[in-house]
Amino acid sequence: MLTERHLQIFVALAEEQHFGDAARVVGITQPPLSQGLRRLEALVGAKLFERGAGQVELTPAGIALLPYARRALSSIEELHQAAVEREPEGPEIRLGVAPEVPPSAGAAVAAACGEAIAGSRVTVSTAPTSSLVNQVSTGRLTLAIVAHPTVLDGLEAGPVALLPTWLLLPAGVASAEVVGLRELGELPVAVRPRTEAPAARDLFLDTLALHRPRGGTVVVTDERAGLAMAAAGQAAVVTADPLLGAPGVTRHRLVDDPLPLRLRLVWSRTRTPFLRPDDVMAQLTEALVAS
Repeated sequence: MLTERHLQIFVALAEEQHFGDAARVVGITQPPLSQGLRRLEALVGAKLFERGAGQVELTPAGIALLPYARRALSSIEELHQAAVEREPEGPEIRLGVAPEVPPSAGAAVAAACGEAIAGSRVTVSTAPTSSLVNQVSTGRLTLAIVAHPTVLDGLEAGPVALLPTWLLLPAGVASAEVVGLRELGELPVAVRPRTEAPAARDLFLDTLALHRPRGGTVVVTDERAGLAMAAAGQAAVVTADPLLGAPGVTRHRLVDDPLPLRLRLVWSRTRTPFLRPDDVMAQLTEALVAS
């Protein structure tokens, strides 16, 4: 089936005449771009480009089809815009929030959506970063707050916001207000499953290992499970939630804050035309940082 992404790849290659440059324009890497081109050529039954040393040149068939592809993309854009403008109750903004995002941050962005986009209706759901990116790409979500870094798969993204974190420890492990990771001894640090946000988890684990060569980690389903393990004296928890706590658990700052929570907003360029203005996304990012 011919898709919007196929058309985007075709037009980007025709304009850039280079696989690497076209991949950057579309927001994907070269392998999926090449795969998309092969599928498109199979669908139309014609070779669209002559390839050579990274450069590409339109074939006669490609030259003939290019105006139609551009018109099709323009029509899709007009369709998205018309759907928004004719929605009697205003645009629905479906906001996805990664589970590690503090409740106050998710609420701040949701409120900012309502203020920035007149007449909008905001709904919020929670899912891992990997799932959120897929849902935004397919149009099931309007935008999402995800852990950074992550593979964006062609999505637009705002600047990275760094949220400070605290260290939650079993009572008696440390008494100082500010502690270093090396002071934890053999106490493992609770982490969420890597599959939820592979790149962000890898960065977290690499940084943790750099500052703390021993002690290891323990995988938990969510921060509540990590908090329970801390209360039981079995784990430490790194959290950006200023309100997370329990009896038997103490809260500390980390020396030099080496493990901030890195977040950013992501959205689709083509599916959400009402989110395109820079001032709208700047307002939402400001709400995320200030939460």
